[in-house]
Amino acid sequence: MAEIIQRDGTWAFDGTTVRITPGLHRSVPLFRQTYGEIAVPLEAVASVVFEPERRRGRLRMRLREGADPLLQATGGRLPEAADPYRLTVDVDRAGVAEYVAEEIRHALLLDQIPKEPTKTYLLPGPPVPVSVRSSDGVVSFDGTQVRIDWSDTSDRVKRATGPRIIHVGDLAQVEWLPNSGQEDGFLRFVTRETVFSKLPPEKDPYALDLWGSVRRDLLTALVATAVTARLPHPSTRTEIDRTHGPGPTTAALPPPADHHDVLLRRLRELGELHRDGVLTDEEFARTKAVVLRGF
Repeated sequence: MAEIIQRDGTWAFDGTTVRITPGLHRSVPLFRQTYGEIAVPLEAVASVVFEPERRRGRLRMRLREGADPLLQATGGRLPEAADPYRLTVDVDRAGVAEYVAEEIRHALLLDQIPKEPTKTYLLPGPPVPVSVRSSDGVVSFDGTQVRIDWSDTSDRVKRATGPRIIHVGDLAQVEWLPNSGQEDGFLRFVTRETVFSKLPPEKDPYALDLWGSVRRDLLTALVATAVTARLPHPSTRTEIDRTHGPGPTTAALPPPADHHDVLLRRLRELGELHRDGVLTDEEFARTKAVVLRGF
């Protein structure tokens, strides 16, 4: 057993699995503490290095492309401190960190683990059900459907449409961008009907606009990951690309006729909200223009 225990967390390698446990110190980001322990099978690892620095060093693990739904969902956009595959190491433990890294590298060579992308997820992602309260509302996922309950500060159009329920079978993909503090982020659920319509997150009833606490909004990546783990693996979309050539990369995309039907339905919904007095004349005109631009 090769193991290193630090305030930032613990890495333990038993020859087949790297078990990563976040530290409990207040300096450890809420996202890592909430995501919890991660068991990384050796076959999911591409490389591991120890980067020594003057005061502290870092253990870094790189996984094979397509192995982890967390990395797929976040697209490398997690803040560095929230990255679970990075461990801050005190200078007096540098030797232990290098030993752990060397043991993992040695096992990769012995088992001849390839570095090519995987064709299936090798890590399961967070367990379900999972629920997160963000600045724009509460998003929940039970393994079969996503539910969004809007907050009192959500856009009036969103609140007027009521809770949004989306079945996994209707999803084409999940898009996630963190709230950086300087720029808003979003969590968007792209369905068969909305794949061609990209409303601004603050107006999109299929998207959470992340503008509040960076620490809290980052937890929406838990839901993004849990949903991503239950969608077709990205390698299947690559196969579609090779078969059909350039263009949309999911079989769930609607044909042009459906595209037109979706536009008409969205415009009818807006018209009803306007007639019922939910939307003012100005709000109706502005939202209608956004919908038309999106299509």
